[in-house]
Amino acid sequence: MNPSISRRALLTGLGGLTVAGGIGGVVGLGRAATADPPGATDALRLGYLPITDASPLLIAHSARLYDPAAVSATKPVLFRSWSSLAEAFVTRKVDVVHLLMPMAVALRYSMNSPVQVLGWNHTNGSALTVAPDIVELGQLAGSQIAIPAWWSIHNIILQRLLRQHGLRPVIRSGASRGDRTVELVVMSPSDMVPALANGSIGGYVVADPFNAMAQVRGIGRIHTFLGDVWRQHACCALLVHQSAIDERPAAVQSLADSVVAAQHHLDLDRRRAAAELSGGYLPQPTPAIAKALTYDPADFVVAHPDWQPQRLGFEPFPFASFTERLVAEMDNTIVDGDRRFLDRIDPATVHADLVDDRFIRTAIESRGGAVALGLPADLTRTEQVTS
Repeated sequence: MNPSISRRALLTGLGGLTVAGGIGGVVGLGRAATADPPGATDALRLGYLPITDASPLLIAHSARLYDPAAVSATKPVLFRSWSSLAEAFVTRKVDVVHLLMPMAVALRYSMNSPVQVLGWNHTNGSALTVAPDIVELGQLAGSQIAIPAWWSIHNIILQRLLRQHGLRPVIRSGASRGDRTVELVVMSPSDMVPALANGSIGGYVVADPFNAMAQVRGIGRIHTFLGDVWRQHACCALLVHQSAIDERPAAVQSLADSVVAAQHHLDLDRRRAAAELSGGYLPQPTPAIAKALTYDPADFVVAHPDWQPQRLGFEPFPFASFTERLVAEMDNTIVDGDRRFLDRIDPATVHADLVDDRFIRTAIESRGGAVALGLPADLTRTEQVTS
C-alpha cells in the first residue's frame, strides 16, 4: 500500500473495519509523532492499544528485553483506537503492532496491504460484560450491545453466542424484544464502561481490563468469558510489514525472541506485571489491571472449567487451525462494511499466505522447545468451539 494513502481512503477501504474515531479519535496519531520518525533509525518502532492484550510488547520494553539495535528504545507509542493504530501501521508510522486477528485478515485481503502475522500476543483475555440485572442472555433481547470493531474476534464470538441463545444480531436497526433481536453498535472501549453505567447499553464485549473495570466499580458483571466459547482463541496477533522481514530479518528475530521472553516474564509474577503495566503503559486503575491478569476461577460459573476461560494466556505460536476456522467464522458474521474480499479467499490457504511463523518457531526452540513452554510437541491443535 502507498504510505501516502489518506485517512479517508484507508477507512473507506477498510469499510467499517474499525470504530470511526475510536477511543478519542485521532489523538493516537498525534502521539505517533513522538516516536522515531520513519527512516531515522533501523530499529523497529512499536505501537499499541492500551489493553492487557498488549502486555507482552509492553513488558518486554519495561523489563528491557528488547535489543535497542533491533527494537527502538523509545517507549512504545500509545494509540487510542483500533483505527488509528491500523492506520499508523499501514502508513509506516510504526513497524510493529498487536492488532485484531480478523483485522489483519481484512488488511491483507481487502486492502492488499503486505502485512505479516509473526505469532500471537496472547490467548483469551476478552469477555461479555452485562448490566448487573442481566442473568440470562435472553434478557438482552431488545437492547444494544457494544463491540470494539466489526472485524474483531469479539464480534465473531458474540454473534455465535447470541445465536446459541435464540437471539438475532442486527445492525442499524432498532432491537426488538418481541423479535428477540439485539442491536450491535461499535463503541470505543473507554466509552463502554460509562454507557453500561448509565443504562444506554445492555452490555459490551471487549478486551480487558474493561471487563474487570466494570466489576471493580460495581456497574456490571462478566457474564461470559469468550474463552468459554472458543477455547484459547487469539484476539490480537503480532504484525510486521513484509519489508521488515525481507530487509531486517535479524531485527524481526530479535523482536520475536523478546516477545516470547516477555510472555514467560509475565507468567512468573502476574501481580508484579500489573504494577509494571500501570507504570505509564496502561491508563486504567491498577486494581482493574491486576484483576484482569489474576481472575480467581472460583468467582465465576463457566461451562468449561478445564478450558480456564478466565485466564489471559501468553502462548506465542499461531496455530494454522485457528486461522482457518477464523476465516470461516468471519464469513458467518454480519458487519457494517465491505465483506466481498471473503469471497476471494479460501480459509484453508490463508494461514500459509498471511502468517510467517519461522521467527516464533526459532524463539520457542531457544527457550527449550514447544513442550517446555506448554505447547503441543508438534505445534498443531484442533479448535474447540461450542456449537
